[in-house]
Amino acid sequence: MNDETRVEWREWGPGAFAAADRLGAPVLLFLTATWCDDCHRMAVETFGEPRIAANVSDGFVPVRVDVDRHPRVRERYNMGGFPSVVFTTPSGEILTGATYIGPDGFRSVLDRVRETWDAKGETAGRVPRALSGEETPAGPVGPYIEEHLAGQLDDQWDAEFAGWGTDAKFPMPRTVEFALKRDRHKATETLGAVTRNLADDDGGLFRYAGARDWSDPHREKLLADNAALVRAFANAYLYTGDESYRETAADAAGFLREELWSGFAFGGSVGPDGDRRDLTAYAGENALAVDALLTLYAYTDDEAARDAAESALSYLRDDLVDDDGRVVRYRETDETGEADLLADAARVVAAFARAGTVLGEGTDRAAAVADRALDRLGDRAAFRDGPAEGPGLLDEPLYPIDDTVEFADALCDLAALTGEERYRERAREAVGAFAGATERMGAQVAGFGGVAARLTRDPLVVDVAAPAGSELHRAALRVADHEKTVVPDSDRTPDGTASLRGRELDPAESPDALMARVSAVSE
Repeated sequence: MNDETRVEWREWGPGAFAAADRLGAPVLLFLTATWCDDCHRMAVETFGEPRIAANVSDGFVPVRVDVDRHPRVRERYNMGGFPSVVFTTPSGEILTGATYIGPDGFRSVLDRVRETWDAKGETAGRVPRALSGEETPAGPVGPYIEEHLAGQLDDQWDAEFAGWGTDAKFPMPRTVEFALKRDRHKATETLGAVTRNLADDDGGLFRYAGARDWSDPHREKLLADNAALVRAFANAYLYTGDESYRETAADAAGFLREELWSGFAFGGSVGPDGDRRDLTAYAGENALAVDALLTLYAYTDDEAARDAAESALSYLRDDLVDDDGRVVRYRETDETGEADLLADAARVVAAFARAGTVLGEGTDRAAAVADRALDRLGDRAAFRDGPAEGPGLLDEPLYPIDDTVEFADALCDLAALTGEERYRERAREAVGAFAGATERMGAQVAGFGGVAARLTRDPLVVDVAAPAGSELHRAALRVADHEKTVVPDSDRTPDGTASLRGRELDPAESPDALMARVSAVSE
């Protein structure tokens, strides 16, 4: 990327921090992404200015970081958006930072940082509180978590324009899914706003809207966002039968296949103008796409969605997930990403568990990944985001609630598929690690309430003693509860029947009988 800037950037790694220590100079981190317009603009306009480039080269060790390739760096050094410009000590502690800065402002920033460094040196650095190693705010896992977060759907609801909050509007697909079961009107109103304001002509969905009324769309299209919305729209179709939700999900799935497919997996993003494609196949994002596409297939028999999901699943299995459950972030001819990241592992477990429920295979690989993640990242009740090692602040532990929610949710499915209660108990322990902060949680983490609800009531598990794809199995997949788990080829019910695990009801021999059993327990 040096062709658009005059700065000779180093790559993220221990060598950059060793050089800073040797030179007695601060590190300048430039956190950027392929899809980020402001990142490219700052690279050209600010770091392309000759005097700024000279000052950076003379007084700092400049490091450019792709935040999609290095998500743990992103979570530790993000200044609230991208680009993020962060000045650190040679040990990685933060001196100061900001988001986009134009040439005029950046000159004075460089001068102030140099003055601070010359006066205070390493003592000017700080470690963010989230990396302090303090215990997370634990509490009991009970119905109050779901109740509080359901209340937040009301408290933060924008009755005029839909969505949650009064500033920029993000689609918040996990919040939408939580609301589908608890406040469906708000969920569907939000999905309607997404369709009207964030849907592109190619079926893809923009990342967010810059204004409360869903105007000013930020036009980059990321795999993770689009995959999560495919699943949310598919789940809306499950609950309502409204064809518009199925169509939006199918259109977004088509965007994934047509615009992000690299030939063997899904790429990470498309920039705002349809250029600057990042076709790197990231493990977690591809796993999320598999989960979403199989969800769509389960409800609609969309064969194109199934075919794409199976292809991406094969790439995960063959290239990014080892037999022992080790997941690498990405793999290229001359470069391999970090391994054992919580976000990647959580989504990979969810994808293979989804394949187990929909296709009848994948549970063993889900269990292998889960077991390794539990062993490597589960040294506390909460889960670490990755190995406790690396340059800069990577050796400082971070326990992210969002990734914990995804992993705990996947563990609930895995417990049902394998019959091993230890997965469910470990999910409960992880949710409990954050439960003490429930009263401070808002609608943006409503997914925490969803997984807490799964852990505080009897789970809805449908055992089907018939193969995946059979009429009875397909009916089970279409039970209108997206938090259920379906187990095909189960040995817990007589051949050719379906049963609701743990319920004192006769096995169902037909789809109609199964729906009657579900209605009976839902009353």
